[in-house]
Amino acid sequence: QVQLVESGGGLVQAGGSLKLTCAASGSIFSINDMGWYRQAPGKQRELVAGVTSGGSTNYADSVKGRFTISRDNAKNMVYLQMNNLKLEDTAVYYCKAIVRLVSRSLVNVWGQGTQVTVSS
Repeated sequence: QVQLVESGGGLVQAGGSLKLTCAASGSIFSINDMGWYRQAPGKQRELVAGVTSGGSTNYADSVKGRFTISRDNAKNMVYLQMNNLKLEDTAVYYCKAIVRLVSRSLVNVWGQGTQVTVSS
């Protein structure tokens, strides 16, 4: 019913930048909170950054000052600008959205993930 498709991952040197993009499509009435999570090998998935429909944001302490989350409500898209990347930022990054469907049901939707690898 709803799909999230991430793009923008890749290999980057430490200190570099990447911008992730997530596009939502399907039977969408509205989107509430959107966020980016990440999961490194052997670790649990963790919240990186979130943004409400009104634009309020929150960040993991480890990325504050380096990452910026933003969204375009008209396009049903969310972005994650990642600057000054560190080796420990290496992970699969997932987009998540809380979506109100056309049917008015509320669902949590996850993207398929995009790999971010930071090299020294």
